[in-house]
Amino acid sequence: MSKIGKQNIAIPEKTEVIIDGQSISVKGPHGSLTRDFLPAIEIKIENSIITLVPKKDDVFSKSLWGTYASHLKNMIKGVNDLFEKKLILEGVGFKSEVAGKNLVLALGFSHPVNVSIPEDLKVTAEKNVITVSGIDKEHVGEFASKVRSLKKPEPYKGKGFRYNDEVIRRKQGKKTA
Repeated sequence: MSKIGKQNIAIPEKTEVIIDGQSISVKGPHGSLTRDFLPAIEIKIENSIITLVPKKDDVFSKSLWGTYASHLKNMIKGVNDLFEKKLILEGVGFKSEVAGKNLVLALGFSHPVNVSIPEDLKVTAEKNVITVSGIDKEHVGEFASKVRSLKKPEPYKGKGFRYNDEVIRRKQGKKTA
């Protein structure tokens, strides 16, 4: 039994959920999202409450049950409140700025690094704090991870990209004799 899958999902006001065969569309104040689901889980909408029930009692259906519930919750949350990730760039001489549809980064290489920003995301850069926001949780996390992978934080001085709530474990440097 899935603890997440058993819970009912409430649909807030100003949000519209449409089931069209295998795909589910969620429309809200910030936009709309569509996702295809396998027929192993039966999804019902009654009185602005979504319930999920597996059609079969096998391992595959049970594994999808909680996953699909999480996907639906994230879709509903995303169209009502935007998902947001903050990246902090630490290091002397490291800079970040948004120029048009590109994120331009000076990361200590011999050249600036240009990262193109996807259409569905909004990226801002202020004083080495990069904020990525959008309605799709997966796209926000994927883009933030892609930017972070350009210069991961190193354990001695902590230089590089780190998430806002991430704690970097520091190592002790060389000891002098």
